[in-house]
Amino acid sequence: MKGCPYDNAVAEATFKIIKTEFVKGRSFDSLEDLTRELHDYIHWFNLLRIHGTLDYLSPIEYKLTHLKKVV
Repeated sequence: MKGCPYDNAVAEATFKIIKTEFVKGRSFDSLEDLTRELHDYIHWFNLLRIHGTLDYLSPIEYKLTHLKKVV
């Protein structure tokens, strides 16, 4: 709902993680390098990195596990 203080919380938390884990202390030679490395980071983040809030599963594992329970 517009104006809800929690509507942007997920995006803000995600950007904070990207800033602290991916960007902090790094520089990129070109926009292409940044784009390629960001793509690799997002792939790792969604498919391989385990998350404590997701029962120590990657986001894709968590989603697939919970979709099986719903179906």
